[in-house]
Amino acid sequence: MKKLSIKIWSLITLFLLITVIFMGFFTNFLYDQLYVKDSEESMIEVGERLQSNYKGGKVTDEFVEKVEDVNMYSIFNIFAVRNPKELSACVPFEIDYDTLIGPEERSDLLKGESVTKIGYEKRFEREVISVILPLTDQNRLEGIIYIYFPLERITELANKEVLILIGSIVLFSLIIAFFVHKGLRHIMRPLNELQLAVEKMSDGNYGTRVEVKSEDEIGKLSKTFNEMAAAIQREDEDKKTFLATVSHELRTPISYVKGYSEAIQHDLIVGKEKEEAIQLIHREANRMERLTNELLQLARTSKETEKIDMYPVVLSETIRESVNLLKNQAKQKELQIAVDVDEGLIVQGNDEKLMQIMINVIENAIRYSFEKTTIRVLIQQIEGNAMIQVIDHGMGIPESDLPHITEPFYRVNKARTRADGGSGLGLSIVKDIVKQHDGTLTIDSEIGKGTTVTITIPLLEE
Repeated sequence: MKKLSIKIWSLITLFLLITVIFMGFFTNFLYDQLYVKDSEESMIEVGERLQSNYKGGKVTDEFVEKVEDVNMYSIFNIFAVRNPKELSACVPFEIDYDTLIGPEERSDLLKGESVTKIGYEKRFEREVISVILPLTDQNRLEGIIYIYFPLERITELANKEVLILIGSIVLFSLIIAFFVHKGLRHIMRPLNELQLAVEKMSDGNYGTRVEVKSEDEIGKLSKTFNEMAAAIQREDEDKKTFLATVSHELRTPISYVKGYSEAIQHDLIVGKEKEEAIQLIHREANRMERLTNELLQLARTSKETEKIDMYPVVLSETIRESVNLLKNQAKQKELQIAVDVDEGLIVQGNDEKLMQIMINVIENAIRYSFEKTTIRVLIQQIEGNAMIQVIDHGMGIPESDLPHITEPFYRVNKARTRADGGSGLGLSIVKDIVKQHDGTLTIDSEIGKGTTVTITIPLLEE
């Protein structure tokens, strides 16, 4: 693959080549239209002035002498002859009479029109322009005025100025090439740095950054690269943390199950202790099953491409069903769940997913509420949305933890055991499901007073 600098140099060279070719054609155009045309018009003008002195009849010697007098002071070579064939004796080069004045030219001369000829002459080693003007009387060609002028070459028109011009062009091109080279190096430097940074990133060095040196497109590209690198680095760190956390979460129940099962297998535990060990194995197996299911659920809901079946759902029915499933858990802590719903609210959603949201949120409220308190579940319509609020009276969440509470495996109290705390995945799953329903999730809390979880989901459009 060619380097970008080579492509730019090729493009500049192409433009210069096109410019040179254009200037060549343009110079020839100016030569033909200005110099040659001007010479022709001047010759015709001189010839017509002399022609006006002819009064008809035979061409006199006096007229011929007058033309010769003009010839002595003119820049053009001018002759008047009675017979065109006499021109061979007047001009210093050979003239083909039949070519010079053929039938067509003779017809034009008899009409009183001038004839212009341009051709290369070896004698002068250049183009020669000639103008023939007729001397007619009663439709008879009594003679002609012949004017010729060797045209100068384009290079001769400017003489030394051409060399100066060419030298100036070469010098200017070298100066431009120098500054273009410097400019390209300056432009390409950050691009080269970006290329090296990308190569480092591809090798797994996600801490790579490039210096942003400007506010132009390349500067913006560098800034975007740094933002992308930071995002990839965060994602990589999150992935490592996630895997480490999953391993840690599974290691504890697996060690319990393995240790107690081996003890039972070798009859190291008997009687009541054996029953307790079996119960512990069962509990830890359930915890591993629940954690695995939550991980699978989190993986599914995190996929932006995943589409869920959406249909009209009566929200009050989903809420009541979720509360009924959790009543026994609430009774164990002597908690009351008060439900206040608007019966007419219908949303476009998935009943199973919405129930999963409510179970996770209410279960958290039960787990962290103070005993003998009331959990309130409120549903009302707010500006085209169904607003669900779950309000508990419990330990609350520190303000510093609120921004991270929906991150996978995040726990407010790091010292809590797996038995009295959740897996840390519930709110992550809730956040993703709410997002799938085009809704919002906000959590407000105050230490020692409780937490309010607010969810809004768009109502079904009528």
